[in-house]
Amino acid sequence: MTKTTSWEKPTPLPAGWERRLDQRGRVYYVDHNTKTTTWQSPTSSLINNLQEYNRLRQNRTFAEVGQQRSLYLSQGLGAACVDANEELGPLPEGFEKRIDSNNRVYFVNHRNRTTQWQDPRMQGPGFGALDEPLPQGWEMRHTTEGVMYFVDHNTRSTTFQDPRGGVPKGPKGNYGVPIQYERSFRWKLGQFRYLCQTNSTSGYVKINVNRDTLFEDSFVQIMKQPPYELRKRLFITYKGEEGLDYGGVARDWFFNVSHEVLNPMYCLFQYANDKNYCLQINPASFINPDHLQYFKFMGIFIAMALFHGRFIDSGFTMPFYKKLLNKKLFLADIETIDPELHSSMVWVKENNIDECNLDLCFASDFELLGKIVQHELKPGGLDIVVDEQNKEEYLNLMTQWVFNRGVEEQMKAFLVGFNEVVPLQWLQYFDEREIELMLCGMQEIDVDDWENNTIYRHYHKSSKQIVWLWKFIRELDNEKRTRFLQFVTGTCRLPVGGFRELIGNNGPQLFCVEKVGKESWLPRSHTCFNRLDLPPYKSYEQLVEKLNFAIENTEGFGLE
Repeated sequence: MTKTTSWEKPTPLPAGWERRLDQRGRVYYVDHNTKTTTWQSPTSSLINNLQEYNRLRQNRTFAEVGQQRSLYLSQGLGAACVDANEELGPLPEGFEKRIDSNNRVYFVNHRNRTTQWQDPRMQGPGFGALDEPLPQGWEMRHTTEGVMYFVDHNTRSTTFQDPRGGVPKGPKGNYGVPIQYERSFRWKLGQFRYLCQTNSTSGYVKINVNRDTLFEDSFVQIMKQPPYELRKRLFITYKGEEGLDYGGVARDWFFNVSHEVLNPMYCLFQYANDKNYCLQINPASFINPDHLQYFKFMGIFIAMALFHGRFIDSGFTMPFYKKLLNKKLFLADIETIDPELHSSMVWVKENNIDECNLDLCFASDFELLGKIVQHELKPGGLDIVVDEQNKEEYLNLMTQWVFNRGVEEQMKAFLVGFNEVVPLQWLQYFDEREIELMLCGMQEIDVDDWENNTIYRHYHKSSKQIVWLWKFIRELDNEKRTRFLQFVTGTCRLPVGGFRELIGNNGPQLFCVEKVGKESWLPRSHTCFNRLDLPPYKSYEQLVEKLNFAIENTEGFGLE
C-alpha cells in the first residue's frame, strides 16, 4: 500500500477487471473475463474497440480472406505458383521449368547449371540478362544497404535500371524511367521483387512459436535476429504441430501475427475513427513501457511481409503509408481519419474568417488518456490570432500537427526497423495506394455485386453517364478496378459480405455516384461517404479519359 492523495475521483472498473502494480510499480489491468492484461485503463472506448476487434476476428478467418487475395507476382521469392504468369511468354533461352517431388515449380538455368525458385521472366527488365556482360563503360555496384545500382562511366551518371534490360525509349518521368512504366503497378512490383531476389540471403531462418503466445514469441525471436538473416527463406513452425512450412505456414503466421499485434489491448495502434477500421499509431502508446521496441518490431515485421511477398490482416490509413514514403501530407488527407475536423478546416479555407468571430489562435487542443493537452503550432501561438492573412499558414501547421501529434517517436522507431530489412529507397516508385495493395493483397472484385449495391443521386440507372461508367469498370482489369475502388472509398479492402456491407462515416453506406459539376471538371471522391462525384460528361471517351486520370494519380482531385 502507498500513501497518496489525488484530486481525481477513482473511476470504478468494469465487471471482471482488476488494477494491479508490477514489480517496478507500474500500473496494469487484468481482465479476468478473457484472462488478458493491458497497460491501458479499461475505458468504454477500449472495451468497445476490443469487442469490435474480437467480432472482426470471429467473422474473418484466414482461409476466408486468403481465398480472395491475389496480386501480380505475389508468390514471393520461394513460391511455386507460375501458371498465372504464362502470359509473360516463353522462358528465356537456356531455362527449363520443372516440378519437384513436393509439386513445387522451379527453374533450371542450363547456361550456368544452376536452379532457382524465381521465374526468370520476372527478374527485372532484362529477363535473365544477369548472365550477359555489361555494356562497355558500365559497372555494377551496391549501396551500403545492399541495393544494386549501375554506374555509366561514359556519362558519369548512375541508375538503378539494369542497362542490359533494353528498356524502351520514351518520355522520362520523375524517376528517370519511361512514364508508361512509372504508372504500371505490374512493372513497379516486378522491379521490387527483382531487388528482393537479388538481395536475398542463402539458407533459411527458423522461427518456432506457440499459438497461445504468438505475439510474444514472434517479438522475441525476430528481435534477436540480425536484419540480414530475415532476408533468408522463412521456416515457421508452431509448437505441437507437425506441419512443414513450404509457404502455407508462413502465410498463416504473417496473417495471425499481424492480427495479434494490432490488438487494441497492446495500445500500439487504434482505429482511425468509429467508422474507419484502418489503423494508425495510438498517441497513448507510451503507457506501454516497451512501446518503441514494439514499433521497431512492427517495422521489421511489415518489411518482412513486403520482402517475402506475404499479406497482413489489417491495413493502415493512407496518411500512414504516405509517412512511410516520406510524402507530404495535405488537408485532404485529414478526411480519412477525422471528417469533422476536415470539414471545419475546409470551411475556414473557403470563407472569409475576418467576417466571423471564430476566436482561433495558433494552438490546438487534443484529448490524451482523458486529459486535454494544449499545443502551440508555433512559438507564442496562443497569442497569435488567426485571420484572413495568416490562415493559410495556420491550416498548413494544423495539418502537419494532426498527423504528428504524439506519434513522432513511434513512427521513427517503425521506420528504423523497416529500413533494416527493406531500404526505404526501394519503395521510391510506389505511391501509398500501391503499398496498401502490396501489403493487404488485391481482392477479386465482383462487378455485378458492385453495380447491384450502388445508389445514385441526380442520376438514375439508365443515365448514359452511368451506363458508360459500368462499361468502363467492366473493361478494366482487376488491378485498375481495385485502384478505382481505392480512389472512391479510400481502401482496396472489401468487407466479407461484399459491397452491400461497405461502411461510411455514418455507418453502413453503399457505393454512391452523384452528378456534380461541369463536363470540364475532374471526378472527385468523398472517401468517408463512399461517394463518387461524376460530372455529366458528353461522351464515353471523355469519361474514360477523366476517370483514368483519377485512377493513375493519387493527389489533387478536389478531394476536399
